[in-house]
Amino acid sequence: MNAINRRIAGRLEEAADLLQTQGADRFRVNAYRRAAAAVRTWPEALDQEFRSRGVEGLERVPGVGPSIARAMRELLTRGRLPMLDRLRGAADPETVLASVPGIGRRLAERLHVELGIHTLEELETAAHDGRLDTLAGFGRKRLGGIQDSLAQRLGRVRPDGAPTPEPSVAELLDVDREYREKAHRGELPVIAPRRFNRGREAWLPVLHTERRGRRYTALFSNTARAHQLDRTRDWVVIYTDDAGSDHQYTVITAERGRRRGCRIVVGRENEGAMLPMGAADATGLGAQP
Repeated sequence: MNAINRRIAGRLEEAADLLQTQGADRFRVNAYRRAAAAVRTWPEALDQEFRSRGVEGLERVPGVGPSIARAMRELLTRGRLPMLDRLRGAADPETVLASVPGIGRRLAERLHVELGIHTLEELETAAHDGRLDTLAGFGRKRLGGIQDSLAQRLGRVRPDGAPTPEPSVAELLDVDREYREKAHRGELPVIAPRRFNRGREAWLPVLHTERRGRRYTALFSNTARAHQLDRTRDWVVIYTDDAGSDHQYTVITAERGRRRGCRIVVGRENEGAMLPMGAADATGLGAQP
């Protein structure tokens, strides 16, 4: 068996195992298992398939659809799978930021610490609103390259040119509500995040759920900023995995303005929908423990 194919199959099998352990939909679990089995027996090296035919070449493998083909592309081009990092509890903002061409580990740390940037979506906003100009080393050429890279990475345009629709704020808040309620009742599996967890304690609840065919994964924020502000049980990070590509959203309790005390989606505060904390207070999760 080709070594590349064997490594990819192993990552897909690990994703299936973790998804099953964390209570994900069985059809999604089985899709990863079928793809792993097919990759193990595929006669051609998948790195060569990808170089010659792109993602379409990966979809030639039986049982590999667009979503898993994109996961395989990440493994072939970046050597890692962000979704698997999340399932393992290993994702951290600086690693995510450093994955963007033109941003090394040191600059990623400065973006995270000095500007409070946690996600690629937040980085994209900062790349257009002038905040990156405040950091030394961001010339026009580097900034333009980062903007172009993020436009491609965030997958906001499908191959047919139509914009990839984002989930509504109301839908994201409903996922947030489901996650916090089930976490409070102890109904969710917990994982042991690698960051800020010296004792390797399993404390971070994880939810896999679905709305209108769109798959979601939700976790409490385990970032340095969340720990610093004691918001690890308030900030909820929601990931989507749909026909476009992975997106990430953060839901918090607003602390100022007319939405004070309400649950809001960061960066989409002005879209109207918000959840009054009266609903969240019933779960006991409206305030910090």
